[in-house]
Amino acid sequence: MNQAIKGKIIEVCDAKIAAKGENVGLSFYAFFKNKNDNPELLMEVAQWWILEHKLDHFEKAVKIKKMVESLN
Repeated sequence: MNQAIKGKIIEVCDAKIAAKGENVGLSFYAFFKNKNDNPELLMEVAQWWILEHKLDHFEKAVKIKKMVESLN
C-alpha cells in the first residue's frame, strides 16, 4: 500500500476511535468515498484486507491501525 492510503487508514481509525471508543469496528469501505473514484486502490486495500489477512468484514479500528502502522 502506498503512504497516502496508509495515512488515510490511520486517520480514519483515529477518528472512529475518538468518536466511538476502542471497541469500534469498521470495514475497508470506511477509507473510501461512496463514489468509486479509485477502483484500483479500492481493490488493493480489499486484497490486503480479504485475501492477504483473511479479515472479517468488520474489524476493530485499533487492530487495523496497528496492522497498518506495522507496514512502515
